Amino acid sequence: MERVNQTSSVSEFILLGLSSRPGDQKPLFILFLTMYLVTITGNLLIILAIHSDPQLQTPMYFFLSFLSFTDICFTTTIVPRMLVSFLSEKTISYAGCLTQMYFIYALGNTDSCLLAVMALDRYVAICDPFHYVTTMNHHRCVLLVAFSCSLPHLHSLLHTLLLNRLTFCDNNVIHHFLCDLSPLMKLSCSSTFLNEIVIMSECSVVLVTPFVCITFSYIRILITVLKIPSAAGKRKAFSTCGSHLTVVTLFYGSIFYVYLQPLSNYTVRDRVATIVYTLLTSM
Repeated sequence: MERVNQTSSVSEFILLGLSSRPGDQKPLFILFLTMYLVTITGNLLIILAIHSDPQLQTPMYFFLSFLSFTDICFTTTIVPRMLVSFLSEKTISYAGCLTQMYFIYALGNTDSCLLAVMALDRYVAICDPFHYVTTMNHHRCVLLVAFSCSLPHLHSLLHTLLLNRLTFCDNNVIHHFLCDLSPLMKLSCSSTFLNEIVIMSECSVVLVTPFVCITFSYIRILITVLKIPSAAGKRKAFSTCGSHLTVVTLFYGSIFYVYLQPLSNYTVRDRVATIVYTLLTSM
């Protein structure tokens, strides 16, 4: 009980958001509400289109429908609370903050794993087309999605439990628009050494492994496509990967910028990078 009492000395946090100037709040509210509605509508239309068209019952669209559903959940974890803070309430309870952080990491890493699975799917389709149907059969696709959804939740649970063991004293102002590990750890008045070690080791593996899989897949795809004699064939192959590669670049570029750096280097610029991988890529 002593640990619970120490940790509960802060019962709520204050999210400062993107700007503290009153004149910025309504324009930011309109901007992010628009982005949120576009994200929700677009991803719902993708899911409906895939499930209503028999011609789209392929592994690529199977994975895409799960990615769209994850993006809807991911943005819903962040944006509604963010919109409320623009107009009125900037406080969030201790339990609410940890809950938001848990789902941000669980769903964000599910996105990461699904992007890697989609890259693998494109690799098999382009580099080994004759075995595509047997390699990417329905049973294997379901297993890949199940793994992509379950592993991130274990990863998120680990960091949530490690954060919950920290002591928070008087300072409860989070210089961010969401509950994230780095700004929360900076508020702690107890040692964050173990948290930082786990972030730099386990987090690096969880982030880098899908990225390595994607990089390997696209290198092999590029080598295969360059061997295609016709220009039309090359364009067709690249067109199936273009949007996926754009999302991968934005997603991992911003995540690496935010998380693969020491805690002491965390600055306001990281809020902008966070918008890229939490909202822009989903939209």
